[in-house]
Amino acid sequence: MYKIIFIDIDGTLRNDLGEISNRAKEIIKKLTNNGIIVVICSGRPIRSTKEVSIMCNASKYIITSNGAYGYNYEEDKIIFKNPMNKNSCIKLYNLAKAYDTNFIMNTEKGRITLKKTNNEYDILLNEPIENFVNKVDVMQCLLQDSNFEKIKRLKPFIEKIENVGIKNQSKSLTNPNVKPREITYCDIADEKTSKGFGIEKMCKSLNISLKDAISIGDDYNDVSMFKKTHLSVAMGNANDEVKSNVKYVTLTNNEDGVAVFLEKLINNREEFLC
Repeated sequence: MYKIIFIDIDGTLRNDLGEISNRAKEIIKKLTNNGIIVVICSGRPIRSTKEVSIMCNASKYIITSNGAYGYNYEEDKIIFKNPMNKNSCIKLYNLAKAYDTNFIMNTEKGRITLKKTNNEYDILLNEPIENFVNKVDVMQCLLQDSNFEKIKRLKPFIEKIENVGIKNQSKSLTNPNVKPREITYCDIADEKTSKGFGIEKMCKSLNISLKDAISIGDDYNDVSMFKKTHLSVAMGNANDEVKSNVKYVTLTNNEDGVAVFLEKLINNREEFLC
C-alpha cells in the first residue's frame, strides 16, 4: 500500500462551485486513520491551504505556493522553504506598479498586497518594497487583474525576469478556447520551485520513498509532481497534454473523481498495487 498521497485543490479536490464533497472528506479520513499521509499540495498561500487540509481531514503537513513551502501546521514547524530572489521580487513589484495591476506576495506572515482585495486576511504593503523583501522571505508572487489583456501583455516581461518563472496561470492565458474569468493571474516563484520539488523535499523529510507516493492533479503545475511519484493521477477535466503525463485518469472534479479514485485505492484494486 502507498504511504503518502499529494492532492491538488482547485479543479481537483474542489468542484467548479468550490465545494469539497462529504464523500471525499470521509475517504480521506479513512485513509489517514489507516496511517496514510494525505498532503494538500497547492499554489495557494499557507492560510487557505491549511483551511482546506483541516476541512477535508488531511494530514498536518501542507505544501503551498506551488512547492515553495512545506509546513507542519500542528507543530508550527517549517519542513522546507525555497524563497524568491529579492531583486526579482522588486522587479515584479515595479512591473505591477507600471501596469497598475495588483501585486501579491505569499509569505510566512500572510498575503501581502499592493492593492486592497476582498480577502479580509490580506495585508496591505505599507513600506517600500526594498525594505520589506530585505526582512521577509517571499515564497511566491502573483500578478492579477480583472483585465485579461493587461496580464496577457505583462507575461513576456515576467518571463524575462531572471531567477524566477511562471509556475501557474489562468487557463485563458494558455488556451484561446477558454474564456477569461473574473480575475486573470500569473503565479511566479523561484526558478527551482515546483510541486515536484516540494513533494521531493517533503518525502525526504518524512523518510518516505517516492516509490510509495501518489499525486493527484488537473493542471500544468501538477505535471512536475506527476513525474516524481510512482503513481500519478489526472482528473477527467484535465486537458489531454496533462493526462499524457499520468498512469491513471479518474473522473472529473464535478464527478467526485478524487473520492472515486481513493475508494478504489483503499479497496486494494490490483491495478494500483504495482
